[in-house]
Parts: sequence; structure tokens; C-alpha cells
Amino acid sequence: MTRVDLAGLTPRAAQVWGGIRLVPLVRDEPVEGLRLHREAYGSSPGLSPDSVDLGGGVQYTSYIPHGFVADWSREGAPGAGPGPGTDGESAAYGTQLGGAPARRLPLRHHRMAKRRRPEKRVRFLPLHLALEGYLALHFGGPTMVWDEWSREALRQGLSPRAEDAYAGWDVRGLGEALRIFEIHPGQCGVMVYASDALAAAFVVPHPEDYRALHPSLLQDLYGELVHQYALFGAPVPEFTARISDAGRVRTLADLRSAAREQERSWREAHDSLMARDLLETPYAFERVARMGGFALHRFLPPFHRGQREQHIGELITDHKGRTAYLKTFRLSENQIRRGHLLRRLADCDWHLESTAEALGTSYDDLVRRIRTAGFESLLNEHAVARRSREIRRARKN
Repeated sequence: MTRVDLAGLTPRAAQVWGGIRLVPLVRDEPVEGLRLHREAYGSSPGLSPDSVDLGGGVQYTSYIPHGFVADWSREGAPGAGPGPGTDGESAAYGTQLGGAPARRLPLRHHRMAKRRRPEKRVRFLPLHLALEGYLALHFGGPTMVWDEWSREALRQGLSPRAEDAYAGWDVRGLGEALRIFEIHPGQCGVMVYASDALAAAFVVPHPEDYRALHPSLLQDLYGELVHQYALFGAPVPEFTARISDAGRVRTLADLRSAAREQERSWREAHDSLMARDLLETPYAFERVARMGGFALHRFLPPFHRGQREQHIGELITDHKGRTAYLKTFRLSENQIRRGHLLRRLADCDWHLESTAEALGTSYDDLVRRIRTAGFESLLNEHAVARRSREIRRARKN
């Protein structure tokens, strides 16, 4: 598996509110054998705390919006599980609320994946599996003891690793769009666009699951780029269907045929243009858990510098490889650059000169990129300066 497959999901006509475009995804038949439902945390609105004792007098506390429970027990209607902290697990990331109107949530690397009783249920935090995969990218840091890396880099790697995100209620227009538009019969997902840039994809196995989880999109995490597009972007054009040759429509059957042709054209345009980068990009998938005939994966993009739209995500597939659950997070250009830089450093065993040569740049420029990416603390400044002088002298001679 190298690509996201939305076979069996049909995009319906877009719903537009200002700069937000929602594209409903409808299934002819739900995915049998799997249900997905929400597990609330605490009683306060918005974010709620979760803590776990890590030992040694250290307690890890984070803020999480909600959890998902994947249930393949076939025991009927979904039921709520126990609250946080009852089984010794921790949340995947810490979040802190700032004082600005749009609250940026720092995401810090911390592992979490938990199988729950009964054994045919798995509890996980939506998007946090995907974000953990990104934050854990070469988390160990330099694998070779080169002089240019600091002692902290060799001892602790990239710890702590942090990225920023925004909650859905801070994405302008998203709350109104989710509230105003009706949910389609058979709807099992939605593609969310901000200024016609794909912000997120969300898919569940059953229409009842989607109805229950539709409001949770406001509690999900969205990247900085999505927040900016929604805040500063202009309203997008609404979806319209036009029959080019109205003279050929003489009966209700002709009108129905023309309408179906417009629906087919919309589906093709959506999949081949608007969602093309998500569907055609090759991803690196990692299986996180087996769930009977289903498997929970997370995936990372190739981090190509020339490709502006890249997503991380998580999905559940059935035994035929069909997508039962999907949730994605669009990376910003800075996040893509950081992922690209870490990949190239790791490919070259973290040797700076070899990495600079592979990137087609100079030693000094690579050092500048590392600092700009926020990894300056990894460098041994004295060793870097000494090696830079040596390289310049060698070039003069």
C-alpha cells in the first residue's frame, strides 16, 4: 500500500460558506464489521486535561479534545468507554493555550497507542497517531558521532520536538459551515477546503458514525497554512450545475440524465484536480495495530520540496485494502522543509558535508538551513565554525 484509496466513496456537490468548501463523501454501502465512535474527556467544553504518572516524580499532563474507539466486536450500538486516566495511559501530545484570539497549540512528541478491554476495541486520539509519526521522524537525532553535533544532540536527539497547530473552532468559517449544511443520506466522510486548498479529509465506516462525529471536526487540529487561508482568503465560488445543450432536454428522463452527467463531471473534476495531490502522492505507511480483519496505519509523505501540498494522516483498512477510516493533516511549507531536511541528513548518516553535496548546496548554506528549521541546538557551534573555516581555506588553495 502506497496511496490513499477512496474507492467506494462518492463526492457529492460542494457546500460553500465563505472561504470554506465542504465536499460530502457518500458510501453506497457501509463498511461491515467496524464501528467508530467518540469518547469524551472531562466535562468542560473544548479541551480537557489528561495526566499520567511517568515515575521518578514526573507527571505528564496534556490537553486533548476527544478520543475515538474503533470497535469490531459486532456487539451492536457503540457505547462510551471510561474517561481518561483510568487505565494508566497518557495522551499523545501536550497542548497549551496562548492568549491570542486564535489559539496555537504546541504539539510535543510523546507516544500513545492503546488496546482496550474488550480486546476487540482500540482507543486512540484522532490525528495524534499521524502527528506522532511526523514528530518522531528521526527523533533519535545523529547516529554518528560527528564533531559538528552537540553533546545534547548525540545524547537526547531531537527531544523535545514541537510543532504548532490550530483547533478547528479557530479556522474561520468552519463552524458555521458544519452547522448550516445538512448531512447527506449515506454520508460517511467529508473533504474540507479552505480557499479551495485541501485542509483535511475525514472518513468513517458507517453513516451513523459520521452523524455522531461530524461536530468533532471543530475539535480537530489544523495546520498554520489552513488557518491563514481561512482567515485571509476570499470567498470561493459556489458549486453550480449547467446543462450546456438544454435544447436536448425534452422529458424528465432527459433532465435526469443531464443531471447525472453533471454529477459525474463534478466527481471527476474533484478527484483529478482538487484532491489530486492527496490521492496521487505516494506515502510511507506504518501499521500501528491489527484489529481483526482491519489494520490501523499512519502515513508520511515523501517530503518533496517541489510539491507544496503534502499531508500526514492515519487510516483503517479492511482485509481488501478499502479505506474504512481516514483523517489527514496538511503540513505547512516550513514543516515540509523540516521533514525534507531530516530525511536528507539521515540518508547521509548525519554527515554535514555529504548532506550538503546531496542537496547541491554549500556547507555554510546547509548550516543556515538547519538553524532556520529550528534545529540550531543540535549543532556544536565551535566545531561547525572550525570546519567552515577549513573548507574555505581548502577552496582558496
